[in-house]
Amino acid sequence: MEKPSSLRTHSAGPLPGGSHGLTREEVATQQRNRLLVAMVEVAAEKGYVATSVADVLRRSRVSRLTFYEHFANKEACFIAAYELVTDILAERIEEAARLGGTPLERLDRVIGAYLTGLAAEPEVARVFLVEVYAAGVEVLGRRLTVQATLTAWVAELFGATTAEQRLACETVVGALVSLVTTRVLTGDLAALAALREPFVALVARLMPPENEP
Repeated sequence: MEKPSSLRTHSAGPLPGGSHGLTREEVATQQRNRLLVAMVEVAAEKGYVATSVADVLRRSRVSRLTFYEHFANKEACFIAAYELVTDILAERIEEAARLGGTPLERLDRVIGAYLTGLAAEPEVARVFLVEVYAAGVEVLGRRLTVQATLTAWVAELFGATTAEQRLACETVVGALVSLVTTRVLTGDLAALAALREPFVALVARLMPPENEP
C-alpha cells in the first residue's frame, strides 16, 4: 500500500540549474507546488494576516513574477494552499472510509486517520483549522463545505434520515472539529490521539442501536 501524500511530497525543492529535462508544464507545476507549500509553512508560523507575498517568495525561492503568473494575490495563493491541505487530509480519510466493518468501526478508522494526519503535520493542522478563519469569506466558505461533506458522510453511514438524526450527525462533527481545533490552537497536537477512543464511545451512545447492521 502506498503511503498517503503529505505536505513534503508536494515540495520538489529548487529546480536544478542548466538543462534539467523538464517540460515547461512540469516546471510550472513544481513552482506552483513550492509556492503552496511555502504558504502553508509561513502561514502556520506567522499567521495568515502577518504573512506577506515576500515571505512566501523567500521560503519557496520562486520569483515574484512567477508568483503572479500563478496567483492574483496572497488570498488566492492561500485558497489554493488550503485546497492542497484539504486534499492531503481527504486522501487519508477516504482510504480509511473504504474499508468495511460496522458503522462504528468505519467511523473509528476515519477519526483515527483524521487525527493522525493532523498530528503528523502541524502546519497542515494549523492552516486547515485555525488560519482559515483569518483568510476571508471565500476560503471560510470552503471550510464549511468540507465540514458539511463530512456530516453528510456520517449521516449516510448511520442511516440518519430524520431532521433530528441529521442534527445529531452535525453535532457530532461540529464537536469533533471544536475539540481538535482547541488542541491545535494551543499547540497540543500530542493530545489528538487521546480523543479517538472516548469520542467514538460517545458516538456509540448517541446513535440509535437500530442503525447498527
